[in-house]
Amino acid sequence: MTRTVLVTGVSRHIGARVASVLAADPGIDRVIGVDTVPPAERGDVGALGRTEFVRVDLRSPDIARVIGAADIETVVHVSLVTAPSKSAGRSSMKEHNVIGTMQLLAACQRSATVRRVVVRSTTAVYGSSPHGPAVFTEDVEPAEVASSGYAKDATEVEAYVRGFSRRRPDVTVSTLRFANFMGPGVDSPLTRYFTQPVVPTVLGFDPRLQFVHEDDGVEVLRRMALEDHPGTYNVAGEGVMLLSQCVRRGGRPTVPVPSAAFRVLGEMARGLGRVDFSPEQIALMSYGRAVDAERLSAELAWRPKFTTATAFDDFLHSRGLVAGTPLSVIDWLGTLRGGGGER
Repeated sequence: MTRTVLVTGVSRHIGARVASVLAADPGIDRVIGVDTVPPAERGDVGALGRTEFVRVDLRSPDIARVIGAADIETVVHVSLVTAPSKSAGRSSMKEHNVIGTMQLLAACQRSATVRRVVVRSTTAVYGSSPHGPAVFTEDVEPAEVASSGYAKDATEVEAYVRGFSRRRPDVTVSTLRFANFMGPGVDSPLTRYFTQPVVPTVLGFDPRLQFVHEDDGVEVLRRMALEDHPGTYNVAGEGVMLLSQCVRRGGRPTVPVPSAAFRVLGEMARGLGRVDFSPEQIALMSYGRAVDAERLSAELAWRPKFTTATAFDDFLHSRGLVAGTPLSVIDWLGTLRGGGGER
């Protein structure tokens, strides 16, 4: 069977890796990667192999023409933006995530060739709340519905995906709720948080965190693109880590501050383009979140190579993080005003 795969978000790290690994598969005839900017402009995604790049904005009807012209069989949608850029802002992020997904699904619904759709979502849809369960399974509803940010976007995206699945029961639809990605190439609000010279924490809280290594995430997306596994699946490395364990392993001193002060520090840091302490990030730093990924392991007869702890260790090793000299809050604010930092 001729296999033609469309991958969205190929100018970003995970999207580029997924496109590259699919393009290396001799059983796939064509891989078409789409994004709003060419991968070369990002400078950190590596080679895409034989992936054919098409510059297209998912919010426009052009995506339907791409799917129709190439007779796409499988769509792997990984282009959800996890945090607003300093230049575009939150409204642009929401339009890309929600309106872009709506346009993509509408194009898939009209297509006579699409038979498999894989969507990257996030465990953030469960939220972080003192009223939530200790461990979320795929069937558990969040204690509080997401009201802002990436979690709200992902919740809306999943609703549109379910609607698409009802309208096109002949298409295999897989929704993957990923824990926070970790790894050498991952640049996210959470990885930037852990690379700060001093890590602020919410006073009185030591949340449980869960990660998935980028290698395991790419492998799951690869398998879902090649095989039929309908349904919704949590994707996370085994085990959890306390926030205090994470910062100790990274050799970073912490500054416990009240939640209100944490928000103020976050606004200052976000304004300088260093980290993103969004409301959902603050909730995660307070209450944490853990999920059960056994459904995925049983479905694929596979387990991640990296646990939560080893995924985090690999991230630390890639950044060369070592024990530092404790700084005061004033010193930390001084580092923010100095600019720089990873983007």
